[in-house]
Amino acid sequence: MVLALALLAGCDREARETRGQPLPETRSVAQTSDLYPGAGAGGPEDPRAKMYEGNASAVSEGGRLYMQMNCVGCHANGGGGMGPPLMDDKWRYGGRMEQIVATIDQGRPNGMPSWRGKLTDQQMWQIAAYVRSLSANVPKDAAPSRNDTMSTTYPPTLAKPEKPTNADPSAVQVPAQ
Repeated sequence: MVLALALLAGCDREARETRGQPLPETRSVAQTSDLYPGAGAGGPEDPRAKMYEGNASAVSEGGRLYMQMNCVGCHANGGGGMGPPLMDDKWRYGGRMEQIVATIDQGRPNGMPSWRGKLTDQQMWQIAAYVRSLSANVPKDAAPSRNDTMSTTYPPTLAKPEKPTNADPSAVQVPAQ
């Protein structure tokens, strides 16, 4: 009995905040281009990115919100469709967490609506964590959990990670069918 309690006490994998914590309202404009003044490196990473990326709870909740907010309607489970694919390494507005949040928050020309006022900052970060998991950019143990329904998509835990890059939309080539 004592051994079982000792083993259970050592199983603290991650803390889950079910009620959420208020995040500081610091809306900053994320850098969405590789062009930087003075040819320097990109701006600093938002510290909130580490709270969500690789967090199994955030990725799972982001997947639920992705379906609930009908992101799947345009992005077809990350494979593209009316909206661009989210599983490859071509990212028009940047693939860093804060850049994805900026896209969700502000929207983009030609179809991506702004979700400002409809989603909280925390929900946007959770969706961004899920979107990053679609291209296998999170550890396998943090990937979204298995569904109980039949799936025709490749399991995200087995996908090869692809580093997101900013792509020129006119340079993206559609494979011949």
